[in-house]
Amino acid sequence: MQTILSSIETNRQNLGKLVLVTGDFNILHPGHIRLLRFAKECGNTLVVGVNADELLTQTDYNDATHRSDIVASLAFVDYCFINYDSATTVIEKLKPHVVVKGKEYEDKFNPEQKAIETFGGKLIFSSGYTHVKSSSVFNRQTEQPVLNVSKLSNYMSRHHINKVDIERVMANFSKLNILVIGDTIIDEYMQCNAVGMSQEDPTIVVTPDEKKLFLGGAGITSAHAKGLGAKNVSFYTVLGEDKAAIYGYEKMREYQLKARTFVDDTRPTTKKRRYRVGNKTLLRVNDFREHDIGIDIQEAIMTQLAEEISQTDLVIFSDFNYGILPQPLVDGIIGLCHKHSVMVAADSQTSSQVGDISRFKNVDLITPTEREIRVALNNTRDGLVVLADKLHQKMQCPNIIVTLADEGALLHRTEKSEVHHWNNDKIPALASNPIDPAGAGDCMLAATAMALVSGGDLWLSALIGSVAAACQVSRVGNTPLEFKELMQALEQLT
Repeated sequence: MQTILSSIETNRQNLGKLVLVTGDFNILHPGHIRLLRFAKECGNTLVVGVNADELLTQTDYNDATHRSDIVASLAFVDYCFINYDSATTVIEKLKPHVVVKGKEYEDKFNPEQKAIETFGGKLIFSSGYTHVKSSSVFNRQTEQPVLNVSKLSNYMSRHHINKVDIERVMANFSKLNILVIGDTIIDEYMQCNAVGMSQEDPTIVVTPDEKKLFLGGAGITSAHAKGLGAKNVSFYTVLGEDKAAIYGYEKMREYQLKARTFVDDTRPTTKKRRYRVGNKTLLRVNDFREHDIGIDIQEAIMTQLAEEISQTDLVIFSDFNYGILPQPLVDGIIGLCHKHSVMVAADSQTSSQVGDISRFKNVDLITPTEREIRVALNNTRDGLVVLADKLHQKMQCPNIIVTLADEGALLHRTEKSEVHHWNNDKIPALASNPIDPAGAGDCMLAATAMALVSGGDLWLSALIGSVAAACQVSRVGNTPLEFKELMQALEQLT
């Protein structure tokens, strides 16, 4: 951010390993950006001094305010000030650990060398990166996703869905008290640049560019529910005693969740690291334990949950099969929900791990993938409709949404009292430009369940959930979907 030198001096002791760059920055170009990005990675805090007009020798230049505003707008610049002093004077005032200058100055006289060596600092010469850096994919997102609305005209006509119906259901979101229980996952995205292929072995070589953390798993399901306007969201989860847990606590506070956290020191907080180049994930590394939580923690969860279940409208199980939801705990919670007439939705993931969605018997809504149904039924032969019916018979779940990635979703509705009497439909994938599929299922589960408990039927609720999923896949990383964003996207349907 743009500031003045004296304020940086005052705060110097809190800035850690400080890196200093000074220069004219007359017409900011890619070489400047590469140099500053390199400088940022040399320490904790990057301070840039943009030389005042009086210090410039060129007559053709932008004024100092304009030049410093542009430099200050760069995400990796922590502080930017207009510099009226010599570089040595600034060094004496700030005592940086590192001063970075362009490679072209390496063979010239550099007065900064002596100044910084007096207190053990280093002068580094660099041209920044020799390979092309990609622009940040985290910021490369449209404000509003573009939906393939033409695919929905027949669907909406079949089920007599209109704008009034959608607004009526979503108006009830603000009245909901929701309880989410499941795994907290910390998602780390390491955005990289592809360098090439190793000559020693057939290995893709990348260099790290940007790193960003997100709250994932059941945590983001909770955050979606709160972002979509729920009155209260209680989030029940189990964390380890580690830095990932501290980050999880911070995000829960930021997302205004009522954190009902329980600590298990025998397991780390689950963390997933994705290495990406452009919009493609090259590798994912999971750090987790999958043994069941102890009986003591299960009993503590049930005790806490029993105290607030009577004030709850919807319970969502967000199960990633890392041991947070043992079967006795699941059965106890579902029984408690039935006793208090609370709607229940569930998702149980089977991707890199093995889960069983069918163990959530007698819930009101499930959103499995095709593979998750086939694993639960040990059935590789039957078609989707038959699979959905067999899963209903096993679970007695009236609302089943089979998510099919870019093929959309199959909707299967059965009356609880009837067998082999069902209604099916398909809703297409709606995102015109999907960027990151991670988190789409969590978003669809939260939005669909909220619509269902707010008075929508399966067809209208699945439509709202599908639009929410389209919004989610149109950006990188799990961030909560806001009510306003969803409403703006739904406006495209009418």
